[in-house]
Amino acid sequence: MRQRRFLLHALSILFMLPPAWFPCAIAQAAVSSKPDGVDYTRNVDPFIGVDWGGNTFVGSTVPFGMLKVGPDMETFDGRRSGFGYSSHGVILGFSHLHLSGAQGKYGNILVAPVTGTLNITDIKSPRTDEVAKPGYYASTLNRYNVRVELTSSRRVGFHRYTFIKGGDSHITVNLAHALGLGTGRESQNFVGAEAHVLSNREIQGVARFRGGWNMGGEYRVYFSMMLDTPATTVQTWTGASLSSDHDATVAENKPIGATFNLHTHPGQVVQAKVGISFISAEQARKNIQSEVPAWSFEAVRHANNALWNAELGKLQLSGETDKQRRELYTAMYHIMMMPVDRTGENPLWTSSEPYYDDFQAIWDTYRTSNPLLGMISPDRERDIVRSLIDVYRYTGYMPDARVGNDNGRTQGGSNANVVVADAYMKGITGIDYKTALEAMIHDAEVPPKNAQKEGRGGLKDYNEHGYITTADERAGSRIVEYSYDDFAIAEVACGLGEKEQAARALARTHNFENLWDPDMQVMGFKGFLRPRNPDGSWAAPYLVVRGTWPDFMYEGDIWTYSLYAPQDMKHLIEMAGGPKQFNSRLDFIFSRGHFDIANEPGFLMPLLYNYSGRPDKSADIVHLLLEKAFSDTRSGIPGNDDSGAMSSWLLFQTLGIFPVAGQDVYLISSPSVPTTSLSLGNGKRLRIEAKNFDPSGLNRYVQSATLNGQELKTNWFRHAQIKDGGTLVLTLGSAPSVWGTTTPPPSLSDEGARMCVAIPASKPNRPNN
Repeated sequence: MRQRRFLLHALSILFMLPPAWFPCAIAQAAVSSKPDGVDYTRNVDPFIGVDWGGNTFVGSTVPFGMLKVGPDMETFDGRRSGFGYSSHGVILGFSHLHLSGAQGKYGNILVAPVTGTLNITDIKSPRTDEVAKPGYYASTLNRYNVRVELTSSRRVGFHRYTFIKGGDSHITVNLAHALGLGTGRESQNFVGAEAHVLSNREIQGVARFRGGWNMGGEYRVYFSMMLDTPATTVQTWTGASLSSDHDATVAENKPIGATFNLHTHPGQVVQAKVGISFISAEQARKNIQSEVPAWSFEAVRHANNALWNAELGKLQLSGETDKQRRELYTAMYHIMMMPVDRTGENPLWTSSEPYYDDFQAIWDTYRTSNPLLGMISPDRERDIVRSLIDVYRYTGYMPDARVGNDNGRTQGGSNANVVVADAYMKGITGIDYKTALEAMIHDAEVPPKNAQKEGRGGLKDYNEHGYITTADERAGSRIVEYSYDDFAIAEVACGLGEKEQAARALARTHNFENLWDPDMQVMGFKGFLRPRNPDGSWAAPYLVVRGTWPDFMYEGDIWTYSLYAPQDMKHLIEMAGGPKQFNSRLDFIFSRGHFDIANEPGFLMPLLYNYSGRPDKSADIVHLLLEKAFSDTRSGIPGNDDSGAMSSWLLFQTLGIFPVAGQDVYLISSPSVPTTSLSLGNGKRLRIEAKNFDPSGLNRYVQSATLNGQELKTNWFRHAQIKDGGTLVLTLGSAPSVWGTTTPPPSLSDEGARMCVAIPASKPNRPNN
């Protein structure tokens, strides 16, 4: 009970709501998150994934928090980190907005403590004694002999500086700083700022930026900064020199900032609170007053810790290794950092709906992260979907990516369609699905002005001819995603009784076949996606390993995209030569290096054997990938974490189940932990037990299964079977069995498959040559 009261108080501090509001909303979370007083945050290592392109955030934030305060760094040879952190190099300061598992945006309002003579053009320091935990970061700046500690609430960064030797000391704020500044196509641009000194303890202002990975329009970051110790003097700068002016403004790319100057004694502690807002500087000040009114660093840190425990406790493990415990709880941590909840901080329109930003990108997260949140945090996923729908109301499109309050960029399909369908098929309520369907149909039928920003590129050809030609970029990867997006539309339309719309969408679900050349042969396998010219004739085969924006396929190749049709894997297997040939092709892909675990297009591929009668091979590949590609080290994520997408893939696969995004189906592979339990958000849990579990991994093949005490003969199950809680028991053995080999997961072409309208037969539009 004492823990519960503390959690209520902590949440009231962080979210501006009275403690009395919380019992109904989070009582169950408070009870279930720490059933034995466990501090799950101790299992998290925020340094996992910071190296080799993982780009995971290091610093302090709350779950889905708007603010992420952490170090921005450069290497010793002067190369600046694109996402903030670097395992080696110097700290430039501590900024308050970051992405996680991504880069190309933010790094705003850079605060740095300095000692000695202040040179505003040379603020940087190596560090030692670095510590990172959920809601806490600390390191010692060697050059300045300052111990830095950071914690945060939802919109306020709390800094605690210990000036070890004392003397002339400064706390600076650089408004012109951001990550990835430059003149490149995906660079950020600083376009102006204001700083206003209100007293010897307080500064307010705003910094303006544009660009970044999403090539977005201008975004404004307002701030209010308060000290608990009065400064001797406060100065500003616009350019290279300090000034006694208390108001500073620039309207171009020019240095600007301010400094609190103090004379500290050895060991003196000075604290600073930095409120952030996208509305106004006054709102940033109110955020401090409402979220962190006092000067207790530890109280804010403990409140932050309570929030993380409530989320991390949704996963419980038994019999896991130390390595697995660190990997999986860190994965949960990474998943819950993006998108960010900016409800109440939308500068563009007024709405009573939730407002989320920093979808970078749904193309990454729709496959695993959104299905996971729909399972363990359905209320959170509900609000995310409501936010996407509200973005449609005011911008005209649900985004495939949205960062800095602006849509963009769209890498593949209109995959918010799949996110909506996933929520609908899993019975998440409280969503305006009628307007959601309207938004989905708009995606499918209205060509956008800028196809990299939003909507579907090549839409006219896709809808009129059934394929996208070389006249448009990414035709191959787009067509398979559009086909599946249309299946998602049909699902929701059927559920809402919109039979005409369902029929229109279903008619497009096999459009991917129109770029399938059944005679194209590569390495002994026939049938691949192939480009078509604007006149409908075949273009030369596309054999690039990993394409990008102007290419036929985006961040994938023909081996991956040619096998993507979750709506009708049965038919795709037939197109590829039948189950035996399909399995041989998958064997070739995995054994010859054609599978890329470092990117999302292939996320479902290890489980495709489930559709072709060989779930034992799915188990083999999953175990291999978990051993080879993931670890609990700084290089422990095989590429960009992509807003938690990689982390959610790791989590599902370790548990032994995997979602088919946009459907109510989970595929079974093989668990790598003896017993796991996931919260289902309604006070119920899904428990997964592995009988005959072998830590060496030899007993990896399912011999038999039960779900809720009933025999389960299929290598898949539906969400409806677990929505009220359940227990999946998988009996394992050291050799493949016949379990799960007879009834594959659902496909549109299954005999007896049903939707609200007739399912059209496959009639590909073949080229003339």
